[in-house]
Parts: sequence; C-alpha cells; structure tokens
Amino acid sequence: MTTLIQLIHQLENQIDNHEKLNLTVSESSIGWHLDHSLMVINGIIIQLKNSNPEQYKWRFNLKRGYIKTINKIPRGKVKAPKVVQPKEIASKEILTTKLEASKINIIELENLPTNSYFNHPYFGDLNLKNTLWFLKLHTYHHLKIINDINNNG
Repeated sequence: MTTLIQLIHQLENQIDNHEKLNLTVSESSIGWHLDHSLMVINGIIIQLKNSNPEQYKWRFNLKRGYIKTINKIPRGKVKAPKVVQPKEIASKEILTTKLEASKINIIELENLPTNSYFNHPYFGDLNLKNTLWFLKLHTYHHLKIINDINNNG
C-alpha cells in the first residue's frame, strides 16, 4: 500500500498545475491526467469492495502477462474506457475532493479479502494483489506524463 500512497501524494503535489497543457506531450492537461487517475483508483476500489471474492477465478491473460513482464504501460497505445474519461475540466476543489476520497479508499483496501476483484477491460479479473500492481503501474504511467508536461513546456 505504501507505494500507492506515495504515488497519491505525488498526484496531490500536481493539483496546482492542473491547467497546464503541453500538446507535444499529451492532448490532455495535467488536470485531466489527475482526474483520470483518481477516477480509476476510486472506481476500481469501489468495484473491489462490491465484488464477491468467492466468484474470483484466475485465468491466463497474455496481455496482462506481457505488461507485467515489461512493467510499463506503452504510451498512446490504449484509449481509456469512457467511464474513466473526465467529461469536463475539474477544478482544484474537485480534484482535492477526489484525492481525499482515494486516500480513504486505499486505507480500506487493507481490510478486503485477497480474492476481492475487479474486471479490467484488457487484463480480465484482477484480484487484490494484481489490482494493487495495476493501480501502481497506471498511476505511475500518468505521473510520468504529468512530469513530461511540466518539464517540456
């Protein structure tokens, strides 16, 4: 959990830059990347809480295996599902509210059964351990984009 909390603090440190944009790096602003990351974290944790651990079954997934091997999300190769695409530009206040909710949600992960799961659109069902791996990887991916926006513009 610690690494995910550290990544959340890095997201928090970027809220003041939410309006910054650099089209050579991304079509989206830092605020979009923050909002998207927080929507993913909060949405997935809600799905974990609502899942029935008895229904979880591990299945081989080539895409998941490949991404776990390279431990990197290739930039610009996959479009986020509509449910986690921000529809409007979030204010600092909204981002802060979502960030505080994510901190609470992450703490609540510690009390979930190990076979709590969510269904990822490309990787299939991910149990708690694999979900934590994904949340860290995904958040780090967007933090790298945010850092590139900050450093290249």
